Amino acid sequence: MSPTPHRRSTAIGALIAAAAMLAVGIQAGTATADATASSATKAVQANPGAAPKALSASERATLLAGANATTAQAAKALGLGGKEKLIVRDVVQDADGTTHTTYERTYDGLPVLGGDLTVHAKGGVTKSVTKATNHEIKVADTSAAVTPSAAERTAFSALSASGGKDAKAEQGARKVIWAAEGAPVLAYETVVGGVQSDGVTPSKLHVVTDARTGAKITEWQAIEKGIGNTEYSGQVTLGSSQSGSNYTLTDASRGNHKTYDLNGGSSGTGTLFTGPDDTWGNGSPSNRETAGADAAYGAQLTWDYYKNVHGRNGLRNDGVAPYSRVHYGNAYVNAFWDDGCFCMTYGDGTGNNHPLTSIDVAAHEMTHGLTSVTGNMTYSGEPGGLNEATSDIMAANVEFTANNPNDVGDYLVGEKIDINGDGTPLRYMDKPSKDGGSKDAWYSGIGNIDVHYSSGPANHVFYLMSEGSGAKVINGVSYNSPTSDNLPVTAIGREAAAKIWFRALTTGLFKSNTNYAAARTATLQAAADLYGANSVTYNNVANAWAGINVGARPPASGVSVTPIANQTTQVNTAVSLQVQATSTNPGALSYAATGLPAGLSINASTGLISGTATTAGTSNVTVTVTDSASKTGTTSFTWTVGTSQQNVFENTNDYQIADNATVESPIAVTRTGNAPSTLKVDVNIVHTYVGDLKVDLVAPDGSVYNLRNRTGGSADNIVQSFTVNASSEVAQGTWKLRVADLASLDTGYINSWKLTF
Repeated sequence: MSPTPHRRSTAIGALIAAAAMLAVGIQAGTATADATASSATKAVQANPGAAPKALSASERATLLAGANATTAQAAKALGLGGKEKLIVRDVVQDADGTTHTTYERTYDGLPVLGGDLTVHAKGGVTKSVTKATNHEIKVADTSAAVTPSAAERTAFSALSASGGKDAKAEQGARKVIWAAEGAPVLAYETVVGGVQSDGVTPSKLHVVTDARTGAKITEWQAIEKGIGNTEYSGQVTLGSSQSGSNYTLTDASRGNHKTYDLNGGSSGTGTLFTGPDDTWGNGSPSNRETAGADAAYGAQLTWDYYKNVHGRNGLRNDGVAPYSRVHYGNAYVNAFWDDGCFCMTYGDGTGNNHPLTSIDVAAHEMTHGLTSVTGNMTYSGEPGGLNEATSDIMAANVEFTANNPNDVGDYLVGEKIDINGDGTPLRYMDKPSKDGGSKDAWYSGIGNIDVHYSSGPANHVFYLMSEGSGAKVINGVSYNSPTSDNLPVTAIGREAAAKIWFRALTTGLFKSNTNYAAARTATLQAAADLYGANSVTYNNVANAWAGINVGARPPASGVSVTPIANQTTQVNTAVSLQVQATSTNPGALSYAATGLPAGLSINASTGLISGTATTAGTSNVTVTVTDSASKTGTTSFTWTVGTSQQNVFENTNDYQIADNATVESPIAVTRTGNAPSTLKVDVNIVHTYVGDLKVDLVAPDGSVYNLRNRTGGSADNIVQSFTVNASSEVAQGTWKLRVADLASLDTGYINSWKLTF
């Protein structure tokens, strides 16, 4: 099935695919140690400014209000068409003030499915834009040849064909623009209620039909099938509230999360758990409070994880909690998230004796709610697999962070609830194929299988990031993770892997139609933001993706030196230039340089070039960096020392260049008169496959001077000087280096640039 956008207004998510109830093999291996491998691998936080800022509800409201007040200006700045409008969906902020504003789009008043985009900005300057589609949103007209009732009949037929029944229009056919794949078309979207093929799970089937031909374009079931009291976690402390002489399962310290008893029903909220004391359940499923306590515990652990580890104040970052419902239906062997009620719902399992309320199941369902308000990956095709895996990934992190001795952290999904009746978990993250249906690696047809199985490669890549490949024992569980290219993967540690995945999810790098290739790009961008492009962490993330057959590995070993632009300084002027380099080998680096102008030297331990130039002239400089394995990397550049003071203006801040996005780096020039006819523009851009890039100089009045237009083919990096006749331009004002990435797969950043007048 093709990737499609998941509409969060009616989304439901459940943990278990029907096929997942088949028996699977018991995991092999002897549990002999309690060591956690990832605890030994600590990635250094190279850029704490990229960490998420913990926003209060009022701070978030202020950001949203500001974004909502400027949607027209934002649309104009993005070059959107006159019929397009932006609707703010979310705003998050980094510690350094960078904001990530995610918008939905309308066209001539119609919702655009697959039109979501995110603007990444700092200090009022747009650094990059991430879009779900790069097609122009435009259709010939918005008059439909097919009636809404005909579109609804097609949608009802789709539910029937899938084995569902009791079809009803949860949302009647509404006219939309379908832009999730290919050129945009006028379409209808219908949401069909009823029940799915199991006769119990509610249906929220989204069906998109062509408004001109009536043909079905795509469909997706917004049932993200997924999986806390102390039946599973022992005796724990729960957040509750006292009301008069009674207590309720209302957690006032965590957004007023409430836990309800559905009493076997399938709608409404049921009855809030209330009792004369503050003790809930007895550890047995025969006590109705037990499942309620498990669900409440799982919800509070998940809330605490997102707030304490990632600085997110509730799923929507607004301080408001969802609620939980237990005892759904009769012997219902599933659990799900529903956007419509903003709630988690849990069945009691086989014989009503195995409630689906363990820590990882509760965290899985609650994470579906987080995904629906952030990345919002459609619950079908490859985006659906990534959506489902994100819930597994974050659930594992919640479980490890909880450190509950009765339910220790592991990379197994639903191991406590014994859904198959044979002691096996639902899914295995180290080798997903052990469940009998999930896939270990990506292949071209993976979008055509159930999302619970297409999630396998994403679960696998997260495990490889966290723990690396090969055999190991973690918290008493044996793992042995393979790679599709049969090469080893070195762990970056679970904490770093979680921060990278969370950033990709919540800052607009994951979109509604993100597939596996795009997810690799997004997580590498997040790794670059947090730990530096081409850092050891970054490269090991790339290696993990290669381990599931997505993308290539960086060079196997050696030193990478960041290119240095040609330098211009003046006699008797102090110099400070930091050489930046990384190696795939552990240990310290040493630095050396030849050809430095007189008076300058390089620190062999730190790579800092400093001193005061004493003699005019131009030198050819080569810097050599050597690692602990005697591998070397070099970079060369010229260094001109002048005798007269020139006006040099420079921006050394990094600006990330995402796929199919445009970024600008500004320089404020304070100089009277016009610019010269020989304006010198020195550019240092780090980017693989420079043939993707169009590079322009933008004058203060908006005039554009093209420097490069997708030349250079597969070469890496642009370190080049350009001469521009800018004599018609007033020098004073803000000049910009504009870089447009016009193709997929390769990314990078503007390292620095400068203007010499």
